[in-house]
Amino acid sequence: MKNQKQSKTKLDKEKLLNGLKTMILSRELDLKILRLLKQGKASFLIAGAGHEATQIAFGEILDAKKDWAYPYYRDQAVLLAMGVTPKEIMLTMLGKADDPANGGRQLANHWGSRRLNIPSQSSPTGTQFLQAVGTALAYRKTGENNVVYVSAGEGTSSQGEFHEAVNWASREKLPVIFVIQNNKWAISVPVENQTGGKKHSIAEMMAGYDNLKRMIVDGTDYVEMAKVAEDAYQYAKSGKGPVLIEAHVVRLFSHSSSDDQKKYRPQKSLEEDLKKDPIDLLKNLMINEKLLTEEEFEKIKNEIHAEVDEVADWALKQPDPAPETADKFVFDESGLKDTLEYEKSTPNGKPVVMVDAINHALHEEMERNEKIYVFGEDIADGKGGVFTATKGLSTKYGDERVFNSPLAEASIEGVAIGMAMTGLKPCVEIQFGDYIWPGFMQMRNELATIRYRSNDGWKAPVVTRTAVGGFIGGGLYHSQNIEAFFAHIPGILIAYPSNAADAKGLLKTALRLDDPVLFLEHKALYRQSYATSPEPDADYLLPFGKANVVREGNDLTVVTYGAMVHETNFAAKKLEEEGYSIEIIDIRTIIPLDEETIHNSVKKTGKVIVVHEDTLTGGFGAEIAAQLF
Repeated sequence: MKNQKQSKTKLDKEKLLNGLKTMILSRELDLKILRLLKQGKASFLIAGAGHEATQIAFGEILDAKKDWAYPYYRDQAVLLAMGVTPKEIMLTMLGKADDPANGGRQLANHWGSRRLNIPSQSSPTGTQFLQAVGTALAYRKTGENNVVYVSAGEGTSSQGEFHEAVNWASREKLPVIFVIQNNKWAISVPVENQTGGKKHSIAEMMAGYDNLKRMIVDGTDYVEMAKVAEDAYQYAKSGKGPVLIEAHVVRLFSHSSSDDQKKYRPQKSLEEDLKKDPIDLLKNLMINEKLLTEEEFEKIKNEIHAEVDEVADWALKQPDPAPETADKFVFDESGLKDTLEYEKSTPNGKPVVMVDAINHALHEEMERNEKIYVFGEDIADGKGGVFTATKGLSTKYGDERVFNSPLAEASIEGVAIGMAMTGLKPCVEIQFGDYIWPGFMQMRNELATIRYRSNDGWKAPVVTRTAVGGFIGGGLYHSQNIEAFFAHIPGILIAYPSNAADAKGLLKTALRLDDPVLFLEHKALYRQSYATSPEPDADYLLPFGKANVVREGNDLTVVTYGAMVHETNFAAKKLEEEGYSIEIIDIRTIIPLDEETIHNSVKKTGKVIVVHEDTLTGGFGAEIAAQLF
């Protein structure tokens, strides 16, 4: 790796002038928001002042019609350089209803643009890295050579998902450009307290990846950054691998409008940063090269200042989001689910165990929809999954569509989200529900919220399959029930079948819906005779939110799901011998819950018991009980 030296290579006047104007525009937008904050007309700001040269160089190099960008909260100038307008920026910063990034549903600085391939950003730092890898992987698999830009500050490089993303991108030689904008301060924590790399360098820390092109550059020098961006872009397009840029920038304003960096930064540090203001550096270069005069610079600055004032005045008059829209787009509202034909036939095939029914559903849906990609840990042949649920898939559909992932659950979920946002339909396997927790951040804060937070601009209908439950002697870490945790998350559908026919019908539906689905498979039922059923045909779909009356009765209603359906049925048969009539409701899906069927049954019997497999407190059974009373 070479340290990039200050270049004296001249760019043409037009490019330099455009770069300077975009820098000034981004800075003036920051300053305007600060003034609006003091007036009580804005709520928040994370300024990009001092980062503009790096951001604009990469924003200019990207092809907005093909390439993708996963920016971070300080990346305003990237968006401007890519073609986001000042009006759009101001709508985002003021949380207006017509904000194209999120419809006013998020804090300021949460960027996004559907027309420019910029997925709506969330608040957690570092989650974007794996999604960027997923998008690059999707285009690699579909034969398109699009570059994906993803960025963050140096503090975020401490996140494990950053390292997972670089690992996956390097292993696959994916065209991802990782830009770490190192201003040496993660809020109040200096880089030496964050980074264990040589000389506290993020790029040096990643030296072990053979296919990763690494560059350490002066991110305040626009001329140099334009060259670096071109070099990085061409390397990524070449197919040789990803690029990691560590751009040394300066943070001229506090971390955010709620921070005061004078409390923790030495005065000398602040003064040194001012000497590296990228606007001053480019202005002085152009004046020295006779490409600009001081008078022309002041005229440009005054014109842009007036433009930003005008844009702000316009944006302040735009409508705020209507309160009655607050719960829209938690799930797909297109009506797709109502166009599917459910239960077209009665399952009447040969008896099949549940794990094979799941396997057959995957085979049938992959044949039907070439956009379905299946991956996870050990899922390819000859293993075919630890429970053989995916056996034969990679043999039949090839390693491009069915492949093993790294042993990293966050990677599986994050990459799947990035793939899904390109229009593919990932179906991933988390080997055990007990180990889903590294992927919980991606599922809770990214997968579940992307449609809502983008105001229906983006979606990620990933299907996540995982084995759960006890009864197999699995001990503490192979017996967990996770449905109650995920039921608390708006935006994810949850299926929990109790038999083979339901498993096949629900999984096929999950693979056709346009929402994220968590598909829970009780491992003790995979090959149990009492979970065996006649196999449905390839057109058999079951609707989400429709419970099954497993057993009709008049004396008592039992509401249950999963393995407990069978345990309850065993008990009901014994009670029947004693003269009691028991009605059993298998809810089949946790989200949505068929409350109507439950209520109707309880009205008939007058008594109810909720049976579920979980810890004593906080299980989903308590939610069912709460809905009844």
